Amino acid sequence: MPFLISFLAGCSTLIGYLFIYFKNKNNRVLINSLGFASGVMFFMSIYDLIPEGYKVINDSYYSIFAFLLCLLFIIIGIIISGYIDKYLPTHYDNSLYHVGLFSMLAIIIHNIPEGIATYLTSSFNIKLGITFGVALAFHNIPEGISISIPIYYSTGSKIKAFFYTLVSGMSELLGSFLAYFFLKDIIGNLFMGCLYSLIAGIMIYISIYELLPTSFSYHKNKNTILSFIIGMIFIYISIVLLK
Repeated sequence: MPFLISFLAGCSTLIGYLFIYFKNKNNRVLINSLGFASGVMFFMSIYDLIPEGYKVINDSYYSIFAFLLCLLFIIIGIIISGYIDKYLPTHYDNSLYHVGLFSMLAIIIHNIPEGIATYLTSSFNIKLGITFGVALAFHNIPEGISISIPIYYSTGSKIKAFFYTLVSGMSELLGSFLAYFFLKDIIGNLFMGCLYSLIAGIMIYISIYELLPTSFSYHKNKNTILSFIIGMIFIYISIVLLK
């Protein structure tokens, strides 16, 4: 059952893929999707991942140490993102393909610990695990948008958009398998806290340096700002349900 919950939560990422079938009049779907996904990633990092990273480290260590370690791994995440950004492939439409591929890598890294958490939660309390999985599915949808929309509009390939989105979603299930076979007895607060902080740094970079500037580049600033705000509201609701 924990594996099934992880699988279905991961599959919900493909709902975001369906947005490629909407008519893209005046690049509106593209602009709004990029702004929306940027808002989701930024707010998730600031409101959820960073506080959660600090909290789990602080449960076992002093507050100052927890704060400094959390900050260190956020910075490491941003630095790693900068290097990845520099060396990612840039064929097709340079900026959009780059954004889609970058988003996929970040979301895979983000989904693996979610899969671990889903497995552990469901194994302990199946009812709580189902609730967790439903809320997780709700906030996986914009993650699918952040991958499929840039990949589709840069390559023109629905198959590539579907495949890249599917791979990111199935990393949720991979996390559950890792928890079952290797990690359930060794993962501690320090590891998870540092991982959450690292992911936050990566997502902040993608939001501020990739998704948002690409959306603004189409010169529909009101659409970008509004969709960014809607993305933050959407993920706030998702996080509230998740907790």
